[in-house]
Amino acid sequence: MRRSPSLLAGAVLVVALAAPAVADSADNGFTIKDPRITESSGLAASHAHPGIYWTHNDSDDGAYLYAVDSRTGRTVATITMSGVGAPRDVEAISIGPDDNLYVGDIGDNLGGKWDHVWIYKLPEPKVLKDQTIRATQYVVKYADGPRNAESLMVHPKTGRVYIVDKNEDGGHLYEGPAQLSASGTNVFKPVATIDLWATDGAFSPDGKQLAVRGYFGGIAYDWNGGKIKRQGRLNVPLQGQGESLTYTPDGSELMYGSEGADSGVQPESVPGYPGSGSNSPSKGGSSASGDNGDGLSDGFKVGAIAVAAAFAVVIGFKRLLRRS
Repeated sequence: MRRSPSLLAGAVLVVALAAPAVADSADNGFTIKDPRITESSGLAASHAHPGIYWTHNDSDDGAYLYAVDSRTGRTVATITMSGVGAPRDVEAISIGPDDNLYVGDIGDNLGGKWDHVWIYKLPEPKVLKDQTIRATQYVVKYADGPRNAESLMVHPKTGRVYIVDKNEDGGHLYEGPAQLSASGTNVFKPVATIDLWATDGAFSPDGKQLAVRGYFGGIAYDWNGGKIKRQGRLNVPLQGQGESLTYTPDGSELMYGSEGADSGVQPESVPGYPGSGSNSPSKGGSSASGDNGDGLSDGFKVGAIAVAAAFAVVIGFKRLLRRS
């Protein structure tokens, strides 16, 4: 999703001053080095290829998916999806228990003007090479009307697809049908409140935890059979335009990505995971790097406040314009 130039300029300046460089290794994060990937808006850890993460650009980049090697940051395969027409605003990617890639063309830059959006499903390739793969296209509508969204998650045990809409005042978790239909409309229904301006979400590999991130924070939920319970805050790193999230294959860390050229993907602890440093998720969690329980380390606090202030100014102007 595109942002105003003034806001992005401020965010980039603060991040340049406050954020550390991202090392090129699977353990320490990596930098996406492909010059074609300038708006990485989704992230999913491969099931078939250790160390590989799938990503994509948002908006009108085309029907492309990129396999990025976390050990080098380089793209090792480009997938062209066929059978899907022209994507409008691809915002999310996830992998189901069937080892299919699910791609969410669910963004709406018009603020909820499109009466339907799409999900594309295709098998994760067994061989990493540039290739064209036919995808199945699913039509999606929301039970309570059109909306913007950037978060799509497939439950790793049931295969059910979920979406979190994006709203600055907080959104909702939407549940899809038990099985998606390629011949009819798939209606997603709100089942829970998400207290976040959400930019991405992911299920833990065991399906017991749902993580949802925003620009400056995130929330971990106990899945609880779909009746989610808040566990605590996520340790979201300070990024220029943080829009992607996935668990590592073993569930020990969360990987956070951002839009922008040469964007970094950074690992952080998982609330409640043994040895993660987040020993009390029910009380909000804590950072392994010594934060105060709000998901940001002390070294990032000043920068985060500055960027948050910039967002607040922009949102204030938006609300004034609405009133006028």
